[in-house]
Amino acid sequence: MTLHDWIDELCDTLEIEAEVDEGLILDLARDVAHGVEKPAAPITTFLLGYAAALHGADPDRVEELAGRASALAETWDGKPAEPDDFEDVDLGSDDELVDVD
Repeated sequence: MTLHDWIDELCDTLEIEAEVDEGLILDLARDVAHGVEKPAAPITTFLLGYAAALHGADPDRVEELAGRASALAETWDGKPAEPDDFEDVDLGSDDELVDVD
C-alpha cells in the first residue's frame, strides 16, 4: 500500500472528497516536529485541515497557511509570533496534489 492508497482509503472512510498535497503536509509536520516538539506536528496538521475547511479548501490559501505555520515553527522560541514574521515566507511548492475522489 502506498501513501496515495492510504489517502484514498482514508477519504472514503471519512466520507470526504479532498485534494491532498501530502508533500506540503509532511513538510509542515517535519518543520513543527523539529522546531517546536514532536507532539505539536499532528496537532498542527489537524489545525491546518480545520483552517482549510474554514477557507473553502482553496489550495492557494492552504499553501499560504502552511507556509505561515512552518515559518512560525522555524522561528519558534516559545513566544507568540509577530505579524511581520510571515512577510518573507517562501510559498513555493513543486509537489503534485493528489486528487481524491
